[in-house]
Amino acid sequence: MSLPLIIFYFFGILSAAAAIYIALTKNIIYAAFSLILCFIGLAGVFVFLGAEFIAVTQILVYVGGILVLLIFGVMLTNRLEGEKLVSQSRQKLLGFLVSGMLFYVLLKGILAANFSALEWMSAESGSQTGLKTLGMNLMTEYVLAFELIGLLLLIALIGAVYIAGNKRKEDKHAA
Repeated sequence: MSLPLIIFYFFGILSAAAAIYIALTKNIIYAAFSLILCFIGLAGVFVFLGAEFIAVTQILVYVGGILVLLIFGVMLTNRLEGEKLVSQSRQKLLGFLVSGMLFYVLLKGILAANFSALEWMSAESGSQTGLKTLGMNLMTEYVLAFELIGLLLLIALIGAVYIAGNKRKEDKHAA
């Protein structure tokens, strides 16, 4: 077994283990951190599958944006005084049965599909595509839009922290 294959399986097992931990844990903060680990593992799988753009997008959008926002939201809003924030798990057996059936249906469909018969899978693309071309376009033609989006996200994050901070100050003065 070659080293790239071992690393590929490592990232796959890491993603699967993190996803199972997300489903089984009751602590919401631990689930969010485990979701970060799952997304990083999936990005590693995408790199080994030759989809570098999807891997980078996975890291930037999901880990860098959405999950950080989720963790900020959970940590700043729903924290009870001295109590852990946990979720209740109901109907575990039904959930495992439904997810097992869905996994079986998807696996059977994937194994029965003939992907080599699809035209777009075998056709060579005439235009130059790739991560380098995307990066050059993003940093030359679309740099203003890229910077404005980054500035907008920064303003939104500062506003969220400011609003959460004001609520804490009001609660302390009211007591």
